[in-house]
Amino acid sequence: MNVSEVMTRGAACINGNATMAEAAALMWEHDCGCVPILRGDGGVMGMITDRDICMAALTQGQRLQEMSVLSAATTDVATVRDTDDVETAMRLMDRRQVRRLPVVDGSSRVVGVVSINDLARVAQRRGLQPAPAPERVAGTLAAVGRSPEGMRANAS
Repeated sequence: MNVSEVMTRGAACINGNATMAEAAALMWEHDCGCVPILRGDGGVMGMITDRDICMAALTQGQRLQEMSVLSAATTDVATVRDTDDVETAMRLMDRRQVRRLPVVDGSSRVVGVVSINDLARVAQRRGLQPAPAPERVAGTLAAVGRSPEGMRANAS
């Protein structure tokens, strides 16, 4: 099964000149927890999450209207192709410790977002089929849910 079959199409996106307030408003409007940040050519230059915005609001001592989305965004963003299989997305989420990935087409333009929830639904639908089993999703969820401290402790 391809990522294009399970992703959320038409994901809300924002440009790199936007403020945190604009990103938060966009997330509220689209009921989503992340927004890919796009370059002028439509490629991904970053990803901002609701958590990034909350942490910046708490720690930066500035109003959200004064902060650039890039000041708290992840700029080393992993993407998955719309033609990749869901196993590829699952492995990438596991390896990068993320819950959401921007989905790009053959021209590296964002066409959607795939989430850990999307992949969990795939595993649930497959049920007894001998495909990427629910335990793979459970393993990915466990890996993503580890705290940075727990990850450092486990790496020693």
